[in-house]
Amino acid sequence: MDMPVLIVVGIVVLVALVLVAKTLYTVRTATAGVVERFGKFNRIVQPGLHVLVPFGESVYYVDLQVKQAQFQVETKTKDNVFVQIPVSVQYQILPDKVFDAFYKLSAPQKQIESFVFNSILGHVPKLTLDETFDQQSGISVAVKAELDAIMTGYGFNISTALVTDIIPDSKVKDAMNDINAAQRAQVAAQARGEADKILKVKQAEAEAESKALQGKGIAAERQAIIDGLRASIENFRESVPGATAEDVMALVLLTQYFDTLKDIGTKGGNNTIFMPNNPGAANDFMVQILGGLRGSMNSGSGAGGVGLPVVNPAVVPVAKN
Repeated sequence: MDMPVLIVVGIVVLVALVLVAKTLYTVRTATAGVVERFGKFNRIVQPGLHVLVPFGESVYYVDLQVKQAQFQVETKTKDNVFVQIPVSVQYQILPDKVFDAFYKLSAPQKQIESFVFNSILGHVPKLTLDETFDQQSGISVAVKAELDAIMTGYGFNISTALVTDIIPDSKVKDAMNDINAAQRAQVAAQARGEADKILKVKQAEAEAESKALQGKGIAAERQAIIDGLRASIENFRESVPGATAEDVMALVLLTQYFDTLKDIGTKGGNNTIFMPNNPGAANDFMVQILGGLRGSMNSGSGAGGVGLPVVNPAVVPVAKN
């Protein structure tokens, strides 16, 4: 074969390959193709193998997958606190509005960012810092609703618009933590105070009940002593004719006196007792006891008292080493 013929065949093959490359194309899944003929929109093609008019048509691919954009919005609350609000927006092109998404917006993410800023700045300045934290989910719903209403006209669907955090200035955050800690400390102090109050009231009630029972015991003990003395006096007068009640009481009190001396002498720790040593000491003791008894009875009857008093006759001084 002659050289000129080979050259012609080569040129034909090359042209054929170029035509095939220019004619056949593939659209991938989750992608749409926008076909223009001589620079004018012609059609939208779906995923698969397609044919173009060579040198007359061109195809542009549009991604239909969900995309995510992150924005950081700085604004001021109603109580003049500056906060940083991170917003995460997930969006995608609607399959039936590929034309609008491709031709109406040149930079979709920048447009979405502008609308997010506008929405946040329209809501947060109306709320205090505490209300902003409380209504975080409500702000997300409001931002999504406004973005949906606007971006649908451009062929975009807003899947979510989440306010992921609310970040006040570090000094404001520290102050909020201090306030919270102080409130909790106040509640704890009140609880401890109430507990101490209840404990003291219960202790006072227990002590009052103990004193009352102790008083009842002492009163019962004294009543038993009085009853016993009364019975002893009556028995003695019946056994010894002519004895008066005063004689019997003097004898009983003298007996008690010597019993008391015996107890003092037998108890541990008492090793020295001073006592009168004259022969009339016992008679002096009895005279002193009767004198104390008469004085006690006279003062008791003057005050309206009744019954026989019990006098502790232990008048002997005791010295302990």
